[in-house]
Amino acid sequence: MSRRWTLCVLVAAILTSAGAVCGADDSVKVGERVADFTFKDIRYLERNLGEFGERKAYVIVFTNLDCPLVKRYLPKLRDLDAKYRDQGAQFIAMNVGPTDSIMEMAYQALKADCHFAFCKDFDGEVVRALGVQRTPQVCVLDADRKLRYRGRIDNQYRVGGVSEAAVSEDLQNALEDVLAGRDVQVAETPCDGCKITPAPAVESKNLTYSHDVAPLLKQHCQECHRGNTTAPFTLSSYEDAKGNGAMIAEVVREQRMPPCYASEENTEIVNRQALSVKDRDTIISWVHSGMAAGDLDKAPEPLPPADSKWQIGEPDLVLTMSKPIKIPAQGVIAYKYVILPHQFTEDTWVSDIEILPGNRDVVHHLNMAALVGSKISDAQFITGYVPGGEAMMLDPHHGFRIPKGARLVLQIHYVTTGEETTDQTSVGFNFVKDRLQKEIQHFRVTTGKFAIEPNHPHYLVEAERTLAGDATGIGMFSHMHLRGKDMLFNAIYPDGKEETILAIPNYNFDWQMNYRWAPKTKKFPKGTKIHCLAHFDNSKFNPYNPDPNATVKEGDQTYEEMMFGFFFYTLDDEQLDLEIDPKTGHVVGQPKPEQQAGK
Repeated sequence: MSRRWTLCVLVAAILTSAGAVCGADDSVKVGERVADFTFKDIRYLERNLGEFGERKAYVIVFTNLDCPLVKRYLPKLRDLDAKYRDQGAQFIAMNVGPTDSIMEMAYQALKADCHFAFCKDFDGEVVRALGVQRTPQVCVLDADRKLRYRGRIDNQYRVGGVSEAAVSEDLQNALEDVLAGRDVQVAETPCDGCKITPAPAVESKNLTYSHDVAPLLKQHCQECHRGNTTAPFTLSSYEDAKGNGAMIAEVVREQRMPPCYASEENTEIVNRQALSVKDRDTIISWVHSGMAAGDLDKAPEPLPPADSKWQIGEPDLVLTMSKPIKIPAQGVIAYKYVILPHQFTEDTWVSDIEILPGNRDVVHHLNMAALVGSKISDAQFITGYVPGGEAMMLDPHHGFRIPKGARLVLQIHYVTTGEETTDQTSVGFNFVKDRLQKEIQHFRVTTGKFAIEPNHPHYLVEAERTLAGDATGIGMFSHMHLRGKDMLFNAIYPDGKEETILAIPNYNFDWQMNYRWAPKTKKFPKGTKIHCLAHFDNSKFNPYNPDPNATVKEGDQTYEEMMFGFFFYTLDDEQLDLEIDPKTGHVVGQPKPEQQAGK
């Protein structure tokens, strides 16, 4: 056999092998109609292709967080989506990384500025349905869900190197053929990339509730899931855990519990909650192994029921709405404005504030502001109540000032439950008990100058504020409505350095949490700009979208939108040194002028 003939045989064998590796599961043929499949979106909801609406083509690219070729190809996929979206193509990134979280998957999309949907294939259902084996392998389906193309994006990026440009635009050519109603000229290509690792089977381990699971539930879950809290069920006993076992395994596997919507890259956030990979595996394996009890006498004592309905303990001052508000059984309720029956006769310094709904089922969220005068629009925001939020509890020697002459106004968003009911909300305050040195400051990074385009999946709204002095950061909080998709907080320092201080890549209207730094650790020099970028999903695929065909502007109702990034801080040159009466919150004596530095 000649050397030339041997080389030709070798090349043919390599190409054949590449096609076999990347090409497909023989049970899934190009040209066949693909059975329907489901996947999870960034909101942890189970979805299918039909929920995108009618499309001429579906482009599904398989991704994970680590594959180098996925990272290199995201900009190209972003550009192809922008080019073909209005021609009827729906791009979808389908994450198949076994340990990749939905939150970090969403952050991958945000950093790459991809406007199309990023979804998660937890069980390999989509991988099997489309017969793929590597990332970033791509499949193109037509409107009838027939598999028309399967293979690489192009031939520019390879495992062994990079070409200056693509010679063969395989995906683009196939997509144009499908959109034009033509036969795809090259329907299947080999592809380089990272081998897809199937979701590991759940191991059957000798695990028990008493020895392995109860300690984890006590450490990570029972703070909320115990008596006298707002959680929907308790996890204080073996019976509690066994009765909710399947649900526990699901939310732990998907990493949606314990709840946190800040990216793991924001390592300075101290109130992050998360289970380790080992702890997740323990809980999931226990459920799938039959949920053995073990010796329950050796299980750790659960956390006791909360001893008060107040997170802040029994307050020094409680203000309650003067009369209940009637809530109808159904319909949309316009925002209610309620002024609490109390006027502050002096500046009042508080260390803790908690809003306690009289009926949590109907109070979705509310804002509280200090009103001096009669014009509600001039009221100054203090704090709020939101799903998943916490009471305002300040560090020692810190206080929030409610100004002399103020009354408190509540802006309440009520929802209906199918039954007529009432609500009578209260607000609790604790007065500053130690010598006061710092006043809590905050500003809202916001704008109302936007008009979200109909059917836009990733509409950008930006705003920024500048710090007037050297400051120490306390924390951040974001607020949007039903189209809110993500929000970034960036600090742009006077020297030009820019830092992402908080990323919320999959904003959840029902879990509007605050995010805090450790006390006295996060410093911002005078002139630092706090820049917020928010995206809104006005597409049909947003399951909570009231009307994807509407142009959406700022407004109070949830079918309108808001963009608020709250930033809380103290001024470094402020040293108030005030003695506060712990029974009234009033200043004892008058401060000297030099003590007001930084005010």
